[in-house]
Amino acid sequence: MPVADTSQLISGVAERYASSLFDLAEQAGSVAAVEADLNRFQALMDESEDLRRLVASPVFSAAEQRGAIAAIADKAQFSGLVGNFLRVVAGNRRLFAMPGMIRAFHQIAAAHRNEVTAEVTSARALTAEQENELKSALKGVTGKDVTVVVTVDPTVLGGLIVKIGSRQIDTSLRTKLSTLKLALKEVG
Repeated sequence: MPVADTSQLISGVAERYASSLFDLAEQAGSVAAVEADLNRFQALMDESEDLRRLVASPVFSAAEQRGAIAAIADKAQFSGLVGNFLRVVAGNRRLFAMPGMIRAFHQIAAAHRNEVTAEVTSARALTAEQENELKSALKGVTGKDVTVVVTVDPTVLGGLIVKIGSRQIDTSLRTKLSTLKLALKEVG
């Protein structure tokens, strides 16, 4: 199966599971608690090579994955909803899509709150005032509350690269210099 088809498959699986979890969380009035538990599980995956291997590897049986995930869920004291969700995902051999499920859940929850997330790349960290100004400007463009996730990348040199959904605004000095370099090559 080509890579594009695999990522589409994972994306579809992740969205279906995340949508189901969101529906259950909304009915229980625990969307914020579920988001917090999913963030904790993501942090555990980020910190543990063994957990990442358990999640990604097809070598482990469903029973092994389910047992390990149950132990982790109990130890981390995840809410009943997230603990049960992790056990179902493991039992259905879908742990490989867990990072996508977490991203999809956050997107669904943000859309429900009428929020969007802007991924911002800057040459240096933004001050609180700059971040607030950026949020305000982006709210004017999108008409929604904006959560800003800032990544510092010194190779940008200056300016910002802002991604909201499929839209990207690139005002970085690096891009401007590259455009100027191409224009000078065409002239010369």
